[in-house]
Amino acid sequence: MSKFNLSGKTVIVTGGGSGIGASIVFAMAKAEATVHLLDLSIEAAKEVSGQAEGKVIVHQCDVSNSVNVENVIKAISDDNPIDVVVNNAGIAHIGNVETTTVEDMQRLFNVNVMGVYNSIKAAVPFMKQNGGSIINMASIAATVGLNDRFAYSMTKGAVYSLSLSVAKDYLQYNIRCNTISPARVHTPFVDGFLAKNYPGKEEEMFEALSKTQPIGRMGKPQEIGDLVQYLASDEAAFITGSDFTIDGGFVKLNS
Repeated sequence: MSKFNLSGKTVIVTGGGSGIGASIVFAMAKAEATVHLLDLSIEAAKEVSGQAEGKVIVHQCDVSNSVNVENVIKAISDDNPIDVVVNNAGIAHIGNVETTTVEDMQRLFNVNVMGVYNSIKAAVPFMKQNGGSIINMASIAATVGLNDRFAYSMTKGAVYSLSLSVAKDYLQYNIRCNTISPARVHTPFVDGFLAKNYPGKEEEMFEALSKTQPIGRMGKPQEIGDLVQYLASDEAAFITGSDFTIDGGFVKLNS
């Protein structure tokens, strides 16, 4: 068996129907895990499942709906113990405090924070017997000031801090909890943002955004998937309560 192999493990990935989430699903399935892909769009989930090299089971799920999440995770646990939960589902918002409405704040909180809470709360009781790994997608926005990311930064800061509490509270159950904090990653969201805000200048702006990372490019979704695979594996058994910044040097080398 090769290192970082996940054979025999049951993995839950929320928001696995596109972007970073899809790459996480691909990495986990290729590592021989049984992957349960939760996404609001069942069509997107099925498309990712069809492209994966391995076993992927899809579930339509609204992570902001606690009853929906509880029912899906309970059904998964009825078949196999849950070993890994990857909380990737999330939405973005651009704006400062003046341009962010109450509705914007509530919408982001419901998905980005309550979505993480809902899945952890539902899964932990089933993970306590055998232990496991919880991996939450945070962001460099949790700890670095960014322009026009007021609501988004708030939610990712919450994910960062709640993950520390989970890591501390469940040490005795051998449940590890860590966060991953990416900088810009080239996903369909980036392409859509550029097309909407810079029509006709997409290539120019893509290059400019890429260069904000000292390494000179955006991250690749697969690079995030590979890091998730490592944190889910037995080789990462000594790691909990940690945040993994994967940012091309953005945080430490831009000053």
